[in-house]
Amino acid sequence: MTKLLHIPENHSQRFSLHNEIHARPPVPLKLPVSASHLALIVNEQEKAQERLHLVSLCQRFGINPPPIEASHFIASFDTFLFHWEQHGEFSTYCFYVNTADSCNPFSKPALAFAPIDWLDKLVGQTIVAAHAVIMPASEQQPSTEKITRYFEGNAAVGAKMTGGDAQAFTDFRIHNDGFSRFIIFDKELQSEQAGRLLQRLFEIEIYRVMALLAFPISRELAPKVSQYEQRLSQITTTMALPECDDGLLLDQMTRLAAEVESHISHSQFRFGAAEAYYKIVEQRIIDIREDKIQGVQTIGEFLTKRMQPAINSCTSTSKRFRLLSERISNASQLLRTRVDISIEQQNQALLTSMDKRAKIQLRFQETVEGLSIVAITTYIISLLHSSVKAVHTLGYQEFHPDIVSGLAIPFVLIIVAISVRRLHKVIKKID
Repeated sequence: MTKLLHIPENHSQRFSLHNEIHARPPVPLKLPVSASHLALIVNEQEKAQERLHLVSLCQRFGINPPPIEASHFIASFDTFLFHWEQHGEFSTYCFYVNTADSCNPFSKPALAFAPIDWLDKLVGQTIVAAHAVIMPASEQQPSTEKITRYFEGNAAVGAKMTGGDAQAFTDFRIHNDGFSRFIIFDKELQSEQAGRLLQRLFEIEIYRVMALLAFPISRELAPKVSQYEQRLSQITTTMALPECDDGLLLDQMTRLAAEVESHISHSQFRFGAAEAYYKIVEQRIIDIREDKIQGVQTIGEFLTKRMQPAINSCTSTSKRFRLLSERISNASQLLRTRVDISIEQQNQALLTSMDKRAKIQLRFQETVEGLSIVAITTYIISLLHSSVKAVHTLGYQEFHPDIVSGLAIPFVLIIVAISVRRLHKVIKKID
């Protein structure tokens, strides 16, 4: 018996992270098989509703429903195998039945075996709907004419896949029934191998469409980013002129920056998602391991040729917006620097003017102080003259008012000047 070893306490997400690689296993299929695949874009409120709708399906057939936190579910119902997955932006529903008509494989798809009333109440918006059939391969290579008949005469693309164990074809078109089509000829596919191949083909169909959700946004924003670049060029050209209103330019720059950042914030998620989805498409193309059939374009070649320009357009628009934002930031910084320098120059001129005014005020104050000393001296001498005159009237003839007042002027002037100076020193100490 193996002895259990004591280890530190487990991280709260240890087991969920460890089991994440098993979260979406391929569905083992019994061949031949027909499959119908739906991908519905759902919001957060609709995600809760679809879980309840899934529970109602399970209750109808007496099947245990998935846990409330589950993001995938596989179960066998009376006439079909059902596979549900919930992703970030969309949910997928796949139905499998073990039947395939080699003459008309899409005459009765797997979706026809699901309850109609239950399908009518599915929440979300359909972004992908596809039928697929895996049926035995004939001994001879099917002709191009025979393959195109399965796709209503449309040119098909495809290749040998999974090391030559199967051949898969599609036309990447939505047919009159509203579904796209895949047909797979089985040579030596194993059960889980068939499930993986079918799942990867469906994922290529889903993720290529999800990646292209950004393309209409790119086409809408491309003219706008050109307009914004022209506006920025006009502002920077005006900045170079010797006489320009920096305040007006700064206001125009701020409005331009706000508009650009608004578009970036609204489109950045979609452009980032497009890049991520396209990488998944590229990886799934690698996973199916295509070997070219003479005269038939492979799925990888077809998607690269048709999707790459659209994805490049999205990438270019996103990059142009990011570079434009950086250019606006640099120009705004330069303009703010000019405004700051202008304000500093104005402040310096103001300080110089204030200093000059302060010096003038000081000179004026010194002049006033000089006049005030003279005025105070005059007032004191006037009082002294009146006093001496009164004494002279009383009979003291030796005190002549004019003589006494004249001799006292220099002494009073000196005393008043000294007193005023001392008063200034006392005031300065208080400050």
